[in-house]
Amino acid sequence: MNNKFNNSSSPREIKYFLDKYVIGQEDAKKTISVAVYNHYKRIYYSYKAKVEIDKSNILMIGDTGTGKTLIAKSISKFLNVPFTIVDATSLTEAGYVGEDVESILTKLLQSANYNIALAEKGIVFIDEIDKISRKNDNPSITRDVSGEGVQQALLKILEGSIVNVPPNVGRKHPEQKLIKLNTKNILFIAGGAFEGLKNIISNRLNLSSIGFKKNVSIDGKDLLNFVSSHDLKKFGLIPELIGRLPIITNLNSLERESLKRILLEPNNSIIKQYKELFLLDKIKLKFTYSAIDLIVDKAIKLSLGARGLKTICEKIIKDYMFNIDLIKESLIIDKFDIKLKFK
Repeated sequence: MNNKFNNSSSPREIKYFLDKYVIGQEDAKKTISVAVYNHYKRIYYSYKAKVEIDKSNILMIGDTGTGKTLIAKSISKFLNVPFTIVDATSLTEAGYVGEDVESILTKLLQSANYNIALAEKGIVFIDEIDKISRKNDNPSITRDVSGEGVQQALLKILEGSIVNVPPNVGRKHPEQKLIKLNTKNILFIAGGAFEGLKNIISNRLNLSSIGFKKNVSIDGKDLLNFVSSHDLKKFGLIPELIGRLPIITNLNSLERESLKRILLEPNNSIIKQYKELFLLDKIKLKFTYSAIDLIVDKAIKLSLGARGLKTICEKIIKDYMFNIDLIKESLIIDKFDIKLKFK
């Protein structure tokens, strides 16, 4: 683990680092900074603790492109710990076509170069956790191998236990040498868009205990602030899984000004990356203000959040990159270039 964390880091310092890469989402960054700080403090001072402190696994709820993956990646970068991303939709219950849940830990081991001690203090980001919700609010009668079955399989590794992990992603077989990995100190961060969750929250808030409508007025974008375990259960997460993701935070959809800042401000902003790539070929790249505004407008229209910015910029830049040897000294991208690409 990063010695800086051991000696002097604080939740404020973690958030300060996140601020360099993640625009907006102030409440989410604060919540996650505290949770991560407490998680690694729990590990570092475990020999002193008189009370057993539970894990601070995190659930992030937010639309595509709001920064869930970026936050998880940035946390691992700050702490200098092994990190892996897993798509929950690729997982199936053991014995069925697809990846076993143990493959998550295989990928973490690989990111740690098979250093078990390092992997056991790593971070796993499980993306699209909402896509493995069970089909209704009642326990399944028929086997749901990619939904409730996967949720059940995740419980063991999220809680903290010793798991036999195959050295390579794929099915276990009897002759295979397995690696024992203790998940007690691995931080699991799950994320998903949870489409339809706002309706569940809204229905709950607007119904009184005797069934009559209450006069509750909440802005739609703020509804996720009121999410409860009951809402997540109704959405399709099993109670045991909800219990193993005790820290819940939501990320708001990015508004115009935030998208503009994402393009320009972070240390690794998209525009800065392109400028650096062109500079390596001794070409000064510039985007006009009107071009930036138009890129943001296109991203909003596509409803892909920050992720859409990269897609749009790539389409604009591709031909210039292809002909980079023909460009002399400087290149200015203006709104007319963008309009031409998106006719």
